[in-house]
Amino acid sequence: MKRKIIEIDENKCNGCGLCADACHEGAIGIVGGKAKLLRDDFCDGLGNCLPVCPAGAIAFIEREAAEYDAVAMQQNQREKNRPCAGARSLAQTAVPAGAAGDSRSELRQWPVQIKLAPLRAPYFDGAKLLVAADCAAYARADFHSGFMRGKVTLIGCPKLDGVDYAEKLTDLLSRNDIRSLTVVRMEVPCCGGIEQAAVSALKASGRFIPWQVVTLGTGGEIRE
Repeated sequence: MKRKIIEIDENKCNGCGLCADACHEGAIGIVGGKAKLLRDDFCDGLGNCLPVCPAGAIAFIEREAAEYDAVAMQQNQREKNRPCAGARSLAQTAVPAGAAGDSRSELRQWPVQIKLAPLRAPYFDGAKLLVAADCAAYARADFHSGFMRGKVTLIGCPKLDGVDYAEKLTDLLSRNDIRSLTVVRMEVPCCGGIEQAAVSALKASGRFIPWQVVTLGTGGEIRE
């Protein structure tokens, strides 16, 4: 069938990947340092990718293309976000003899990535949930003892993952007996996505539980 679909000029493309991040359907990927339309049937013809391209490498054309297949696109996204089969609780790691400072890991479960987390798991029942930007642990040396201790930890980066976590977090909060929610983010703008997703999920779940947002500076200091 003939329909409106995007075309990418590889000569103009600088491989920044902003178009791939903006494409919620997953129709665009970076191949060999250049943006590529991976599947015609995933391109909905709405053009969210156009305004974010700094090189003007994307345009609409009308050509023969496979019909937009929302069902196949959603199935593909579900496969990518399928929970890790190795989900499990973790025993607390003992501090080795002679270790300096507090060397114990406070990670209580696996996996920790939001996209890989199961929607239901025994370790969520009665848990205090920590949702953190993955950069936060690198900015603050006492992240394990200061934030993770006594909590189930989930991490993510909205910019790198290119997803909105709100739906996944809504399901987690709705299906499990979560007792509290703490969000730790960096002060950089891209971390706003993880805060917005968590707050939106809390509202959508209908759960009335204690929650807070902690913002860290790039030097690890806690911002008001």
